[in-house]
Amino acid sequence: MKVITDEKKIDELLTRGVDKIYPSKESLKQILLSGKKLKLYQGFDPTSNKLHIGHMVGLRKHRQWQDLGHEVIFLIGDGTGEAGDPTGKKKTREKFFTSEELRANAKDYLTQAKKIVHFHGNNPIKVMYNGDWLNKLTKTEILNIAQHFSVQQLIERDMFQERLKEGVSINLREFLYPLLQAYDSVAMDVNLELGGSDQTFNMLAGRALMKAMKGKEKFVMTTPLLSDSKGIKIGKSEDNVIGLTDEPNDLFGKIMALGDDAIIPMFTLLTDVPDEEIRNFNLKKNAMNLKKRIAFILVTTLHGEKEAKEAEKSFTNTFQKGEIPQDIKEIILKGRPIDIIIASGVVKTTSAARRLLGDGAVTDLINNKKIILKDEFVSGHVYKIGKHGFIRIK
Repeated sequence: MKVITDEKKIDELLTRGVDKIYPSKESLKQILLSGKKLKLYQGFDPTSNKLHIGHMVGLRKHRQWQDLGHEVIFLIGDGTGEAGDPTGKKKTREKFFTSEELRANAKDYLTQAKKIVHFHGNNPIKVMYNGDWLNKLTKTEILNIAQHFSVQQLIERDMFQERLKEGVSINLREFLYPLLQAYDSVAMDVNLELGGSDQTFNMLAGRALMKAMKGKEKFVMTTPLLSDSKGIKIGKSEDNVIGLTDEPNDLFGKIMALGDDAIIPMFTLLTDVPDEEIRNFNLKKNAMNLKKRIAFILVTTLHGEKEAKEAEKSFTNTFQKGEIPQDIKEIILKGRPIDIIIASGVVKTTSAARRLLGDGAVTDLINNKKIILKDEFVSGHVYKIGKHGFIRIK
């Protein structure tokens, strides 16, 4: 595929959904206007078997690069994943994954990602696994990589500094993670690395290593994290992931359950709605309609327009035509379903809560599903308990 040098499309690529470009946006733009074909990648460590809407930010940027005719690599980090990325971690993770576990988790990544990018047809995205080279490094090769970094450089990471202040240990295994990610750039001989802004340290390590080992400049493009005004990530939390493969009704409902301050970031980073239109949104007057609109767009993108219409209809019938109070009591997701029902205040005893579950009197309104004793409540979902009780799980 011939590289496209349309300046308007290049400006869109370099501006919307972009946090920073290293060494500069201007120097990258000149290269793109010249028609040079670039090789770039983003890595995804499969520490979970599910991609979420936060990943859509990078995948949409992948698609832009792909549509302009550049060589794009979807890198599965089964090698780096073994080290355990310390980014954003206040303490060392309790479990480190094996290469086999990581490859198993990544099994369906392409099925999920192909909803946004193309792995076939004209200019397909290439799929690579960094375990293919990281697992073959010899002692000498690892030492040769390590000699280009100092302990002072690595210890500067903000999460490491926080741990030092708190007296929390830094595991040497995760301490070496940036070196492994840095070597990916060298092994694939890329021109650019793409990733979330929280990966800036790791990606700049790759830029430094590329310069040291190959004498070559590597660009770094960071994308904003999908988060609300409080900095809370949208799409992934410990108890509620908004996954790319969530069922349409579930996906629609989870998006509707987000706070109003998530609307602008989602429109900006996950849609093609013009920036000028987004700037003129009135959240005070139209928050509900705007949230339904973004939910419809995302369900359409990930499942299809027919499914989006059905999901919107289901939501409207359940939440807007039903007699559900606006101020629903919120219950923290903790304990057994029986404990949560008692915390709702609808009933006061274990036997009464058990009886409600046994009678099919507890309903997940997102999925329109009766909850039984062995089921679990889901964060972000709204439940009807008995005839008049409603709770939202957080």
